[in-house]
Amino acid sequence: MPATPKPLFRGAATTTTTTVLYTVPASTTTIVSNIAITNTAASAATFTLGMGTAGSNTALQTTTAIAANATVYIDLKQALTATQTITGGASAVTVSFHVSGVEIV
Repeated sequence: MPATPKPLFRGAATTTTTTVLYTVPASTTTIVSNIAITNTAASAATFTLGMGTAGSNTALQTTTAIAANATVYIDLKQALTATQTITGGASAVTVSFHVSGVEIV
């Protein structure tokens, strides 16, 4: 079973908190290992993150405050199976997500 470390998502948040950031490919298990959330604005913002099955995601962070020009790091070891998703969004597009993990095929 080859394991490939990779960025699962890198980019700016949308203001829709249920935006799909990553979907586990078919016949794959993904281990999410780290999430960094950065706010590059001069004012505070909020972000929301969830993981799980479409329509029934489990909340990791809900409307969590992030200070101006700050980064929040979330270290975890969460397994997701084929078709499960990571969702997220923020109150401003100045918030970016970087989700890292390993795909196991």
